[in-house]
Amino acid sequence: MPLRARRRRRAVLSGLVALASAAAVLSAAPPASAADTWNEVGSDRADPLTESQGLASVEVPANSPNRYTGIGTIPFGLLTRGWNHVGDPDASYNGYYIEPYQADSGTAKMFRVQAPGGAWSEYVHTLSSGEALNNSWVAITPNGQWMLAGEWGTMNRLLVFPTPGVNPATSPSANLPQASTVHLDRPVRDVQGCDFSGPTTLLCSSDDPAGTLFGMTKPLLQIDLSAEPGSSDVNGRVTALRQLPLRSGCSGNFEAEGVDYDRRTGTLRVIVLSPGFCVLTDSKTYRFVRG
Repeated sequence: MPLRARRRRRAVLSGLVALASAAAVLSAAPPASAADTWNEVGSDRADPLTESQGLASVEVPANSPNRYTGIGTIPFGLLTRGWNHVGDPDASYNGYYIEPYQADSGTAKMFRVQAPGGAWSEYVHTLSSGEALNNSWVAITPNGQWMLAGEWGTMNRLLVFPTPGVNPATSPSANLPQASTVHLDRPVRDVQGCDFSGPTTLLCSSDDPAGTLFGMTKPLLQIDLSAEPGSSDVNGRVTALRQLPLRSGCSGNFEAEGVDYDRRTGTLRVIVLSPGFCVLTDSKTYRFVRG
């Protein structure tokens, strides 16, 4: 989300959590040649502090729980150094877990990596000319060697990096360079998360509030790539699959957040935050399967 809107969201969440606390005291797959169809099959409540930004399924170690990010998951040490926003994470099939971070100002973004053994490391990327400061999401390619990341706003590209901690060309002591670009055939707006459902297919959640690009607000997008991402640029064909669910006891502006595709079950999950006070009560992680 944009920095100004994010500050407002943090302020609203802080106030709503305080009100809720007071009330509690008083009451004691392979790439597709055509766009897939995704049908809703269920939902789970999304906690507004710890499950409000993104999610990832983790395959290694075996039986690992799903991971979530939110305002309440940012380590205090990162906050004190200015990394006050975490986006939608992802995990490689061999167990490397990566969270994208941004600050309110500066010339860099950061990727925090946890190795399968549990050790954490940080990789900093200095912004390229014209690159937005926002670090909304990461998506690791199925082969593990490359990582896509996205910017906020109306964009006609996705950024490609060597996967920090996995690709041997990366080091925490060196700048993480952009390796290449995915050139989209049509613009996308306010993408909050993407995940690979196959070697050349991405599923993405868009928080687009206007609906002018695809004829709907908050669309679920499919991006079919011309080749597997790597050190060379590739093209991406964008298709809007459906509008994400917008159901709540409150009226107002919903916010589409992170996305995860679990290849083991074929389940797609997307976080949608509810408007106003209902962000505390009926925000959801929706589950979908191919129809």
